[in-house]
Amino acid sequence: MHIDEAIRSRRAVKVYDAGFTLSSEEKNELLQLALFAPTAFNLQHVRLVEVSDPALRQQIREVGWGQAQMTDASMLVVVCAQVDSWEKNVSRVWEGAPVEVQQFMGGAIDNYYRDKPQVQRDETMRSCGLVAQTLMLAARGKGLDSCPMDGFDFDAVAKLINLPDNHVIGLMVAVGKKAVDAKPRIGKLPFDEVVIRDRF
Repeated sequence: MHIDEAIRSRRAVKVYDAGFTLSSEEKNELLQLALFAPTAFNLQHVRLVEVSDPALRQQIREVGWGQAQMTDASMLVVVCAQVDSWEKNVSRVWEGAPVEVQQFMGGAIDNYYRDKPQVQRDETMRSCGLVAQTLMLAARGKGLDSCPMDGFDFDAVAKLINLPDNHVIGLMVAVGKKAVDAKPRIGKLPFDEVVIRDRF
């Protein structure tokens, strides 16, 4: 599917064919494609928790407003991020760059994040969004459907997936084959209202 078509046809699908399954190889390919998304300073702080255990998915549904896609979609991914990656992983993510680049980036990253908890969290959320959108477009490009979700008890899901203390959850993404067509697009605001040239 051409990328333009994938973008235009991607919808937040709520009802999935529970009998449709993706192989481990197909899931891994989607996850690998998602990880090509950019992350702040190349920190690669996003962690994708692919939930395969049916019992765990049912528990997540119970703390997720009973949303059927949490159990019925072929794949459920909790998009998380390591908040302190800026401090822990710099040498790993810049390994292979020229030494002067590594030194410059290490200093720039430290200056940007240190003692700025809001910036640290904001950057993880932005990166989670980029990875989630890339996952959804990768799925659509393969003729699959998806749904981004933040309608769940974040603390309860964190406990269910044993989220480490230095991580946060950004959102979830369900991927599979739709069982019902998405409803027509409605309420789109005018292009000239939402696109501003130069200044408000």
